[in-house]
Amino acid sequence: MSAPQRFLCTLSHAPPLYSSISTFKSRTFLFLPFVHSYRTLTPSLSPMPRNQRSGAHVERKWKQKAKTEGHLSAMADAAETVTNKLSGLSIGENSGKTVAQGSIATWKPKSYGTASGGTVTEVENGAGVDASVASTQKSSGSGLSKIFRGDLLENFTVDNSTYSRAQVRATFYPKFENEKSDQEVRTRMIELVAKGLATLEVSLKHSGSLFMYAGHEGGAYAKNSFGNIYTAVGVFVLGRMFREAWGTEASKKQAEFNNFLERNHMCISMELVTAVLGDHGQRPQEDYAVVTAVTELGNGKPKFYSTPEIIAFCRKWRLPTNHVWLFSTRKSAASFFAAYDALCEEGTATSVCKALDEIADISVPGSKDHVKAQGEILEGLVARLVSHDSSNHIEKTLKEFPPPPADGVALDSGPSLREICAANRTDEKQQIKALLESVGSSFCPAYSDWFGTDGADYHSRNADRSVLSKFLQAHPADYSTKKLQEIVRLMREKRFPAAFKCYHNFHKVDAMSSDNIFYKMVIHVHSDSAFRRYQKEMRLKPGLWPLYRGFFVDINLFKANKETAGEVSKNSVNETGNSSSGKDDFADEDANLMVKLKFLTYKLRTFLIRNGLSILFKEGPGAYKAYYLRQMKIWGTSAAKQRELSNMLDEWAVYIRRKCGNKPLSSSTYLSEAEPFLEQFAKRSPQNQALIGSAGNLVRTEDFLAIVEGGQDEEGDLVAEREIALPGPNISVKDTVPKYEGLIVFFPGIPGCAKSALCKELLNDQGGLGDDRPVHSLMGDLIKGKYWQKVAEERRKKPNSIMLADKNAPNEEVWRLIEDMCHKTRASAVPVVAESEGTDSNPFSLDALAVFMFRVLQRVNHPGNLDKGSPNAGYVLLMFYHLYEGRNRREFEGELIERFGSLVKMPLLKSDRNPLPEPVQSVLEEGIDLYKLHTKRHGRTYSKSEETPSCISHQCFRKIFSTSLLKF
Repeated sequence: MSAPQRFLCTLSHAPPLYSSISTFKSRTFLFLPFVHSYRTLTPSLSPMPRNQRSGAHVERKWKQKAKTEGHLSAMADAAETVTNKLSGLSIGENSGKTVAQGSIATWKPKSYGTASGGTVTEVENGAGVDASVASTQKSSGSGLSKIFRGDLLENFTVDNSTYSRAQVRATFYPKFENEKSDQEVRTRMIELVAKGLATLEVSLKHSGSLFMYAGHEGGAYAKNSFGNIYTAVGVFVLGRMFREAWGTEASKKQAEFNNFLERNHMCISMELVTAVLGDHGQRPQEDYAVVTAVTELGNGKPKFYSTPEIIAFCRKWRLPTNHVWLFSTRKSAASFFAAYDALCEEGTATSVCKALDEIADISVPGSKDHVKAQGEILEGLVARLVSHDSSNHIEKTLKEFPPPPADGVALDSGPSLREICAANRTDEKQQIKALLESVGSSFCPAYSDWFGTDGADYHSRNADRSVLSKFLQAHPADYSTKKLQEIVRLMREKRFPAAFKCYHNFHKVDAMSSDNIFYKMVIHVHSDSAFRRYQKEMRLKPGLWPLYRGFFVDINLFKANKETAGEVSKNSVNETGNSSSGKDDFADEDANLMVKLKFLTYKLRTFLIRNGLSILFKEGPGAYKAYYLRQMKIWGTSAAKQRELSNMLDEWAVYIRRKCGNKPLSSSTYLSEAEPFLEQFAKRSPQNQALIGSAGNLVRTEDFLAIVEGGQDEEGDLVAEREIALPGPNISVKDTVPKYEGLIVFFPGIPGCAKSALCKELLNDQGGLGDDRPVHSLMGDLIKGKYWQKVAEERRKKPNSIMLADKNAPNEEVWRLIEDMCHKTRASAVPVVAESEGTDSNPFSLDALAVFMFRVLQRVNHPGNLDKGSPNAGYVLLMFYHLYEGRNRREFEGELIERFGSLVKMPLLKSDRNPLPEPVQSVLEEGIDLYKLHTKRHGRTYSKSEETPSCISHQCFRKIFSTSLLKF
């Protein structure tokens, strides 16, 4: 079927269900951040293959965007209107019949203490958050009122007397990716150990979540968030470990520990292992944490403690340490890798630890026995190179700091984590409050990071940008600030997939004034590709600071008078703090060689079962089988194990789909079903038992699992797909669409994405969009002059109309113009995008690009002269494709949802399509590479006055597409 042939649009309020027309399935949703109404548009699809470079399948999770109730309702209704109308349209020659169904599920957004230049929307305290919390929150008095003065940030202007001071508040190790293969890294490690230049250090990887603690003033942090259930659980577990270690002296030591971290500006990082925050590879028997990093933050670049220093620090404060092995000779290092190769497919905690104890030169057992505390399923090992003197240092440390006693183990420490969570089931806030109260005031004297002031905080994206822009515009007050500004500027310039989110710093409310304001900034890296790209920049710029995981920064914007400005300027030139100038250690590959070694018994649970759930339930057993076979191929799993796992996973797919029907199994509690299945499977034969590793010790979590509002994960600010109630029979769109507001429907797409065809059908339909508002369309190819200026003029003339902006809207500049139009004319905006898996750095896959090119090369007499007769059609499409570079699909859609509150997706490709023809993929990849080379060389895009770049020939595209693509 030809790509430009029409598709049928169907409305559904159900969560990702399947709509079938003849032989295909589609998945298209409307995403709303608070009113989660899912809409499904079911089309006739082009039989193109999924992009193989798009990476592993993961559940979609979307950011929250706080809105006032009225505006939120308007956005939801506007998006519903658009999708309802699409349900009745057909474009082209064929049509089908579908049934509209659905109802809107409403839920309240999570609140954060976030910077805002606007007014404050007060949020109710949840049930169970009583007057004691409100009293704690009001204790700051007038200081807190300063934060919520709507004009405080807005009136803070940046001029020559404005300075910014930034300090890293909490962080974890940079995510270092080796450019070489694991086998090459292993070989290099053995060589360096054999030459006496390094020692191989191996540590046990517990399966949990990252938790960072910088003292009660510095704050508690998860991977990319704070002030939520994840950090409350972390604070509770850390406080409980102090009680078990110090007994009756716990309160005193907790206060001393907080003061020590504050005074020395330090942060500790831990692997938080608990059964209350969702499933990993195995539900732990105990709730605990293991210290994995200790960091001096100072006034410069963070300094991470070595393993001997971590052990000394932890034994001084009686904190749990990890199991560590050292291999200082060629023989022992080579034996370690040989042992891993022998155990990687069947190894459990007992067999692995026993083997490493026998071959290591030094073995330092951890404070927590993995088998007793977590179980036999071992996630993996982390091997890295450390100083050759590490063996001597660690032996000296073990002598000076013997294992500490546990004075409080036999004492009654009160209700456990699981008991508290079980007793407080009303909502997340109630659980947080109960956990923090149980910790005690000596360790957690204030709850402002969790509850702000009176439960009223406002999450505004615009304020985030305002704080960030003023931070970058202001003079750096010291060298640390200068380097942090450099990181942010580089990441924005290179369009790395990351967000810079700023929040009120409640700990600094008493120091707030009109010329002295404080914020917390979270550098949230969305994709591992950002770390890889950043490492390349570090090699080109040796003085560049690393990009850390778990990256939190305190920001102070202030005015300096003439007397102090000179002294401040001096500090911004000279480097201070923990590090010295020169080559950055993290840019030295040999000094930072690291390899992560995971075990198959863990991977089959997390990667093959848990991460494959969405594919199994949404796309069926065939797609699931393709997924897990691809994963095993990437891992290099032996042929025998692949056969065994395939049989087991096929059986699992039948079992769980039969048991759950069309209701997907939650990934946070998947072990409730997977563990009993694995236990029964393992009992059939010793071979099955070896494949599974261990099963049968299931910890039931249904009664004490932490309540996570909005479907957040450990990222802390992402919203998972939610199940929406089935529709009622009498839903009337006309009763809910706000007729007093206008609507802008726009298309962040690429030529050939069918926007004009869709607009034409909407205009020709006599019913409009389901109400009496007039519908207008402006086709970009027919507008002379500045298109978006013309749209703005039409909006001002007809503020209550529906505008179909028939032009590709590919970048933030256009999106800001649309936001501005909405603000000035009281309108809502709905982005409509073609559905695609995308790649690591682009929201559109090569498959989607191929369809768009095919459509363009088939059309004639196009108003914009972009058709089969155009001499540069291929180049123009590559230019548009490149405009989206720097964001993967999740980031792209999340950005649109965060800005406009909704998203409509047009189906494009079958999920069970054939692979992209090799000639087509080859010419597209070559075209992309040559396009990048052309723009790099000329520094600008192609203009009509130039000769078409010969490297990207239109005739080449046309020939390849005509001979290859039409076969599919």
